[in-house]
Amino acid sequence: MTLALTPTAPAEALPAPRRGPHRSLLRRTAAPYLFVLPFLALFAAFGVYPMIFTLRLSFTDWRGSGAASWVGWDNYTYLLGNEAFWSSLGNSATLWLLIVPVQMVLALVVAVLLDDARTRLRSFYRVAFLVPFVTPLVAVAQIWVVVFDRDYGAVNGLLNLVGLPDVGWLTTTQWAKPTLALLFLWKTTGFIVVILLSGLQSVDSTVYEAAAIDGASRPRQLWSITIPLVRRTLMFSVVLQTLAVFQMFAEPFVVTDGGPYGSTTTAGLHLYNHITRADLGTGAANSFLLVVVVMALSLVFVRLLRSED
Repeated sequence: MTLALTPTAPAEALPAPRRGPHRSLLRRTAAPYLFVLPFLALFAAFGVYPMIFTLRLSFTDWRGSGAASWVGWDNYTYLLGNEAFWSSLGNSATLWLLIVPVQMVLALVVAVLLDDARTRLRSFYRVAFLVPFVTPLVAVAQIWVVVFDRDYGAVNGLLNLVGLPDVGWLTTTQWAKPTLALLFLWKTTGFIVVILLSGLQSVDSTVYEAAAIDGASRPRQLWSITIPLVRRTLMFSVVLQTLAVFQMFAEPFVVTDGGPYGSTTTAGLHLYNHITRADLGTGAANSFLLVVVVMALSLVFVRLLRSED
């Protein structure tokens, strides 16, 4: 007798558990925030908290130890009525006039030349202009002190060779600011050249070809095409250098120590003087007043940019 084998029905597969739509949506929404969470944590710890602490400190009288006493607006009213504070802002404004307009023109001309394919050794010149920016500032400032020394400096030595008298580059109020501005120009112009080069390389070359066909000269192309098309990059550079000039500290600290007679005491150096006297409440108020000044200047530049649009 044979047994008939009947096939057994396969067991039905159990359905996979389905995730709810709300849970999946929550994961997709939270994933970007999880990626940026480390940055947000660091920014809050080293950016937001110090700013809030400094703002609160600006309304107190604190010498670095003990309890801080609340003084309200006294630190701000003291600074606004302090001649040294306004003098430091005036020195920074004068340095801005000596640095930023000259630097924008010089950097734009150099950037245009380096962007031209007909310029030989373009890579070499780009590196050469960037070397001063990456050189340590304190080392450059010390070299400036030696080169512009009144008695033993190389600059006065060259002047004596052609029969000219010595000049107190760092010891007279007439020449201290221009000498400091020259240091800042030499140090940072290469960085602005790199920024403007990035703006120039985004301009379509066919625009210049069409202008050349119409008979536009190189200066005419620079004025009518290059400057309008890189105007936003120029304005960004102006705002960036405005921040740098009003925060200038190491240059006057090393080269002139704010002298002679306070003529090179910049806003940044004046702020540092409060810290050395352990007057931290007034120093915090000084820093926020600088923020207001720089923010106002930046808004003016942005407004000028929008008016052109």
